[in-house]
Amino acid sequence: MKIAVIGNYLPRQCGIATFTYNFVESLLAANSSTEMKAEIVVVAMNDPGKEYDYPDRVIYSIQQDEPEDYIAAAKMLNISGVDICVLQHEYGIYGGESGVLILQLIHQLDSPLVVIVHTVLQHPTFHERAILKDIGKQADMVVVMNSLAIRYLTTIFDISVEKIATIHHGVPDFSKVPVISTNTKTDAADKKKPTLLCTFGLIGRSKGIETVINALPAVVTNHPNIRYMVLGKTHPNIIRGCGEEYRNYLKELVAQYELEKVVEFRDEFLPEEKLRDILREVDIYITPYLNEAQITSGTLSYAVGAGTCVVSTPYWHADEMLADGRGCFFDFGNSDELAKVLNDLLDHPKKMASIREKAFLFGQSMYWQEIGHDYLVLCRKILRSKRSVISVDYDPYFLPNYTLDYVKSLTDRTGILEHAVFHIADLKEGYCLDDNARALLLMLKDYTLNGDDDSLKFADTYLRFIRLMQKSDGSYHNELSYAREFTDVKMSEDAFGRTMWALGFLIQHAITDSAFQFAKDAYFKAFPHFEGLLSNRGIANTIIGICHVQQRYPDHGPMMQMLITLTEKIKQRYIEESDGEWHWFEKVLSYDNAILPLALWKSYEITRSKDTLRIAGEATRFLEQHAFVNDRLSLNGNNPWFYKGEERSSYGQQPIDAMAMVMMFSHAYKMTNDEHYFLRMQTAFTWFMGNNDLFIPLIDEETGACNDGLEKFGVNRNQGAESNISYNLACLTVLETYRFRGAF
Repeated sequence: MKIAVIGNYLPRQCGIATFTYNFVESLLAANSSTEMKAEIVVVAMNDPGKEYDYPDRVIYSIQQDEPEDYIAAAKMLNISGVDICVLQHEYGIYGGESGVLILQLIHQLDSPLVVIVHTVLQHPTFHERAILKDIGKQADMVVVMNSLAIRYLTTIFDISVEKIATIHHGVPDFSKVPVISTNTKTDAADKKKPTLLCTFGLIGRSKGIETVINALPAVVTNHPNIRYMVLGKTHPNIIRGCGEEYRNYLKELVAQYELEKVVEFRDEFLPEEKLRDILREVDIYITPYLNEAQITSGTLSYAVGAGTCVVSTPYWHADEMLADGRGCFFDFGNSDELAKVLNDLLDHPKKMASIREKAFLFGQSMYWQEIGHDYLVLCRKILRSKRSVISVDYDPYFLPNYTLDYVKSLTDRTGILEHAVFHIADLKEGYCLDDNARALLLMLKDYTLNGDDDSLKFADTYLRFIRLMQKSDGSYHNELSYAREFTDVKMSEDAFGRTMWALGFLIQHAITDSAFQFAKDAYFKAFPHFEGLLSNRGIANTIIGICHVQQRYPDHGPMMQMLITLTEKIKQRYIEESDGEWHWFEKVLSYDNAILPLALWKSYEITRSKDTLRIAGEATRFLEQHAFVNDRLSLNGNNPWFYKGEERSSYGQQPIDAMAMVMMFSHAYKMTNDEHYFLRMQTAFTWFMGNNDLFIPLIDEETGACNDGLEKFGVNRNQGAESNISYNLACLTVLETYRFRGAF
């Protein structure tokens, strides 16, 4: 079988690169003990701006922050005869927020996928949770290195326990390395050599090395013949951000205690053979990590495998690895307790020897040749079984737990605030007519579909705001500061049109005569401005509003004539701009695009114009052609907009565009009864659920809110009014369509 391994790789200097190299070598070494011989290739990750002289086994390298590289790697693997892929997963080694770009690779793989998880967090961020949940859905098997990780994967990341296997972190075969630590020294000269304490690995503040240095004075007083070696380079990410600030701090601490002859700093990244030899010289290995949330520690595994006496803080991996007398513990950051533990061990060499023996015996089960065999058996089992995962399934009739609580939380006595910083309304940015008109439409739709009286109360708030913003001539202000000052220069036609849509909907569906009269007065006061509208989206939104009013007043001649006039205006722009390849109303696909064909579908419902139907269909198909990739909605981004004859961008995708697509396909389905449109509506809605270019849901499970969009490297974590109104309107549109279809 041909196995592709994805991850960091030597000569890159980091723990994952070393692990991946040893993992590959272990698979090759285990070939002789399994029925299926393994051919191994590697896809290596390059950190930003770096290139490495990789061995021939590396068939492709990915630049960490280049999305196109991940897609190209997947395509290359799919045509290279790979039977199964093994992904090393650590958040920091892949590009994008928390490594989100790796999802673009794994979603396009044809072969089964095994994921070795190096970090499992108890309190993940939004991105960290979403990424690992999606990896769990895509993977055929997820491998962890201790049993506690299983609990977190199942409860926090919703990964089925049947998909999880436990295989220890591999270590070298230390049985072939002579033991030359203090406990085995025989001649007089050797016995005079100091007892060696050690901490190794990439250095950073989370390692807690100062805890050891602070403990040493109390140890040296009783046992002057000790040495403490700090072996390892500073983590490259820390070097980029802080330089050698932490190492210099440690050296100053050593000088403060006058421990220069006791503490040795070796700023090296050692080859495996040298590291193995040094560890067999170590008497006591110390892992003073400051945080319990360390699910896997390669350095701890090596120290146990080497048969050192490990003294550690009780982080998760250590808690399991050092059970049954295989090590000693001290509390996080507690130098006094560490000093007592070290003095006790040094006072009782037989106790130390017993711990070392237990560790060494346990470590034999972690030798790489054993680990490689276990992984080959696992891969063979997956290949022999029917693959259970090909792609993420989205239930076509799934609707999330629908609630307007978050939208209401952005609303005060004046109206809905426009922006939010994360989930907190940003008072500095104030209010806009746009969002309050959309919020009015949302509350009215919610009431008509779900009968929630509370929605009517909020609708009144938005109506008050609309009245406040209307000028004496019937036009509107758009921007209002939190200090209640108008801040716009001229009327926004887009905002005007959305207001006409919301007022038109209220005129058609008003529950009380008072609300009906209020909406009618505001609407007809604005009516003289309809014919002079120039903005395509202003016209389109106004058309939709007119269609609602026509439902209430089917014999209103001037209104019908205005509908025809505005429809012809937008159709004429389509005729002027479209050609054999470009079937659109403008030279650019920008924002809220689907609102344009939606307006024509709505107009057709009233006018029954065959020409309007034709253009609505052509524009819908054109937009569909440029907005779907591999059965997922891939919206045109805003960085930059998609101009005729140029390349489209998929960065800067916004919920308002997804909502408009849902609405467009819904109404196209209602007008034609074409099942294709119904299915496209469902697919467009799953953009919010994670069926998008980043494979990350837009919905925040903690706040219940919709994030502001998809950027190149992750989700925009702000949760403003437009995004959340758009998401909820999309929900209601899907629900309304299901009821139209008779599904609910």
